[in-house]
Amino acid sequence: MSTFNDKDGPGGVFMVAQNGKPIYQKGFGKANLELDVPLSPAHVFQLGSMTKQFTAVAILLLEQQGKLSVQDPIIKFINDYPNGQHITIHHLLTHTAGIKDFTKMKTLPSIAQKEMTPRMMIDFFKDEPVDFLPGEKFDYNNSGYVILGYIIEMVAKEKYEDFIQQYIFNPAGMHQSYYASDRKVIPNRASGYHKKQWGYVNKTAISFSVPFSSGALMSTLADLLKWQQALNTDLILNKTGRAKAFRTYQLNNGSGFTYGYGWHIKNIEGVPTREHGGSVFGFKTMGIYIPSADIYVVGMSNCDCFSPTTVTGQVAALVLKQSQQK
Repeated sequence: MSTFNDKDGPGGVFMVAQNGKPIYQKGFGKANLELDVPLSPAHVFQLGSMTKQFTAVAILLLEQQGKLSVQDPIIKFINDYPNGQHITIHHLLTHTAGIKDFTKMKTLPSIAQKEMTPRMMIDFFKDEPVDFLPGEKFDYNNSGYVILGYIIEMVAKEKYEDFIQQYIFNPAGMHQSYYASDRKVIPNRASGYHKKQWGYVNKTAISFSVPFSSGALMSTLADLLKWQQALNTDLILNKTGRAKAFRTYQLNNGSGFTYGYGWHIKNIEGVPTREHGGSVFGFKTMGIYIPSADIYVVGMSNCDCFSPTTVTGQVAALVLKQSQQK
């Protein structure tokens, strides 16, 4: 844990769970430097791109309800989207649409603090030149997941955050999970930090309406375990929907890539895993699930100067090895 060894700075929380029960949980460093509060496993963190799992499952839930198909072209929902007849929901879910990622646009600072509607976000990037044609390659993309959030709102006729609350957080019992807000009082919220040459500073404020359904959710270790448990049963998605999320797909030329719907589909020493990280101002997160051994390892940091990715991967490999030796 050499990365998380500053007792007086921000740090991180880690959890190892097996068979649905935590076998290790610990906080390192401070949740708030100004108030000198130590981090605990109960603190609420911004998830960044781990949000994409929830967005993908929400889309599959709407498909399950017969309200859309992942093969639908997006022109069905956004009638003026360039080339929208050739870009499908599937392309957005798998990062194969080829559209411009708004996080790579030089004009992003001009909207970072603005209150944006989902439609305003789409208008911000939709007319940018495309990087490639739909299905030609895999290139991780936040814009696609913003469009998915907008589609969820169009089809469900309610706000993204309300849909997630009603159909995911509530059924799974995730009572410490939220659509992020700087105004709302959120009990046990960890403060986010950046590191400068002279020391730590409070994170730059962004409007959560900008990352929206690509990165605006918050949660705790315990709630993420509830989420993982819900995904292992028919609580939210049926078996068909889960099978779609947790498999790999092919590009137009027939070559495969290691992403399903909202998860990277990888392996540790040949043992299949489902993984996803997140990064948003002040926070970095990582979650790895090993289905065959029912092992779930999560790391969350409250400084974007520390990435929990390596540690989480090392811990997952270690726990897997131990479980194989039993």
